Amino acid sequence: MDLQNYTNLRTENPADFADIHTLTKLAFSDMPYADGDEQDVIERLRTSGNLALSLVAVINSEIVGHIAFSNASLSDDKTSWFALGPVSVLPDYQRIGVGSMLINAGLEDIRSRGASGCILTGNPEYYQRFGFKFAPDNVPENESELYFMVKTFTAAVPHGIFRFDNAFYDNL
Repeated sequence: MDLQNYTNLRTENPADFADIHTLTKLAFSDMPYADGDEQDVIERLRTSGNLALSLVAVINSEIVGHIAFSNASLSDDKTSWFALGPVSVLPDYQRIGVGSMLINAGLEDIRSRGASGCILTGNPEYYQRFGFKFAPDNVPENESELYFMVKTFTAAVPHGIFRFDNAFYDNL
């Protein structure tokens, strides 16, 4: 399937919220790097107004993928950083490029906003193909250096400790 001809990427709208919740829950079941609350993180980000970018992938009128970006901070830096995640694809549509399309579109969007870069906690084998690298000197509290990664859009090396939005840690 040529995804470019069949997939529409667009910003989420309120009618998508239930589908995003369900597909995120399905996509993250039994993942070793997942907490099982990824769908709740999205809702907390949305409720707090801290969901900076939320895109859905639609094939034949069905939402098959979603990606969320939120603001992140670096302790010794005042530049703009974003956190990627979660990114979710329905199991039947995984491994055909939907997630890659969402990630590339989202990274391009935040780069165009002047971001210094992006952080995430996720599968290193997957995210390295997008230029993410381990950053053991920058790992946020409560995150594992086995899964924490950074992608910079500038030549500057980040110094300090990153922090994800509170929605990743709070149970509202």
